[in-house]
Amino acid sequence: MWHCSFSSLSLCCLFLLLTIIPTHCYLISPPLLDLINSTCKECSDKSANINYNFCVTSLQAIPITHVTNLQGVGIVAMELALENATNTISSIEKMLSSKEFDPFAMNCLRDCLELYADAITLLVDAFVAFLAEHFDIATVLMRTVMDATSTCDEEFTEKKGELTLLAKENYNLFQLSDISSCIIKQVSSVPSQLTNVSS
Repeated sequence: MWHCSFSSLSLCCLFLLLTIIPTHCYLISPPLLDLINSTCKECSDKSANINYNFCVTSLQAIPITHVTNLQGVGIVAMELALENATNTISSIEKMLSSKEFDPFAMNCLRDCLELYADAITLLVDAFVAFLAEHFDIATVLMRTVMDATSTCDEEFTEKKGELTLLAKENYNLFQLSDISSCIIKQVSSVPSQLTNVSS
């Protein structure tokens, strides 16, 4: 029911997520670098699944010049997850159109395509929930995205010896979703500053 109540905002937020963050790199400020390092350290300490180096490298890749707090870092993490899912859908579509794979792999790719399409909706809804300070809902949605990546991996492992064609993509989205979930929990434990994400 909640998903429907936010559906009217989802397309607008999708547009914002894909346009407000530059696709090229900037020099990152020392305060923001410290914030990213401390955030990734806390997240990797709390979750055995989160790779500290992956976290730092990812969050530094597309910094927003006006990010000054943890909420802003959370927005970056969620945007990166959405960008990953969107790019993966394009990759899957190219694989399917190439017809280079056996029937089993093609079926796996079709299933994963559906999972990633659902993941994009979940990510946008999670972003809406995050901005609305519905942190529990946002966390559940990010966890559901993580489950989708695991399900995609499992599709390929059902056949012995089958190569998992989307192993890297699934790993990256799982990591970014887990990082986002961790940051959401951190944000939920401090007084709201979501209206002050930019200076």
